[in-house]
Amino acid sequence: MGRVTARRRVLRFRDGVPSYRPDTLATEEPMEIRVGGRPLSVTMRTPGDDFDLAAGFLVSEGVVCASENVAGIRYCAGATADGGNTYNVVDVVLGPGVAAPDASLERNFYTTSSCGLCGKASLDAVRTRATWTVADDPLRIGAEALTALPDHLRAAQRVFDSTGGLHAAGLFAADGEMLCLREDVGRHNAVDKVVGHALRSGMLPLRETVLMVSGRASFELVQKALMAGIPMLAAVSAPSSLAVDLAAENGLTLVGFLRGTSMNVYTGAERVRAGHHAHVS
Repeated sequence: MGRVTARRRVLRFRDGVPSYRPDTLATEEPMEIRVGGRPLSVTMRTPGDDFDLAAGFLVSEGVVCASENVAGIRYCAGATADGGNTYNVVDVVLGPGVAAPDASLERNFYTTSSCGLCGKASLDAVRTRATWTVADDPLRIGAEALTALPDHLRAAQRVFDSTGGLHAAGLFAADGEMLCLREDVGRHNAVDKVVGHALRSGMLPLRETVLMVSGRASFELVQKALMAGIPMLAAVSAPSSLAVDLAAENGLTLVGFLRGTSMNVYTGAERVRAGHHAHVS
């Protein structure tokens, strides 16, 4: 798995008995995102799917919304004193006619893996105007199909099995088929990687899909779903009050505490139906 995981020697106690053993950890390294050679943001992330992460970040910020908006993405050499490539600096070249990011988007400080909003000038700046609306999305999914998604997500996670330290985000079709899975030490990075994959594959807007996340449902994750045209966000943990408000304002279905056979549907309940199978009406 390369740089996705790292090994460290730890002192472990079991039933009061100490022993030294190697432990597998999720790797966390900074990644600088540049647009046209100009630094835009630094995020702490798990290396891997870095181009998806950069593309998804730009979707979330309203800079791009289609695959043709991105002319190219590359790693930048020269990040070290000897001119080497750390693979921690990514430069995005925008397509013809695509406006460069507004200077107000630039982060004064790095974005941590747990909070993608750090450095935002104001809450209003986060309420990015979405390219698409999800209020009229025809997605309908059966409750039993929805409650099966966490198990599908967990079964597909590869790194979590060895580290227990990564969040996962999975994109599912209305019939429960997994379209994409990405992992990262930061929950918002995992979502950006999913959205970036969709952008680069020409899949936006992601109509009639469900975004499933392994943690809680924050305001930012709802915002990211809206920016990608995703009509439903489901989380195994709790949503925040602001996340529920934003989902309600924009017609997004927000599901929390999706565990076992139980869930709470906070907004857009008309998309969740009793029964064994998902379907679109």
